[in-house]
Amino acid sequence: MISGTALRAQQRYRDDAVLSATPEQLLTMLYDRLVLDIERGEAAQRSGDWPEASAQLVHAQAIVAELNSSLKDTWEGSAGLRGLYAFLSRTLIDANVRRDPDLVRACGDLVTPLRDAWHSAADAVAGTTQ
Repeated sequence: MISGTALRAQQRYRDDAVLSATPEQLLTMLYDRLVLDIERGEAAQRSGDWPEASAQLVHAQAIVAELNSSLKDTWEGSAGLRGLYAFLSRTLIDANVRRDPDLVRACGDLVTPLRDAWHSAADAVAGTTQ
């Protein structure tokens, strides 16, 4: 069991990482957590742990909403991503309500390549600023 002091130290470390992150790093952190939530949600559904599955999928929906709200309409790719985020949100809700791990897996199959692409883009930006 982890002590309260250790938990507070872990939370402080996470808070500091977020506060000191560049916009590119924040975006990749969100995508990393989205993939993790989807993976955990699917695993929980497959094991029949419906409360945990729901918690993970609701958190994934919140991340999708945050990603959607962070889009700038001046960027030419924003309309496509908005459509994708709307689809993900609807599918995550449907997967949660229907308790369908295959729908959750389909969301993961869409999000994982996007996460990888954003990581590559963030790495490229970091390489040009050094």
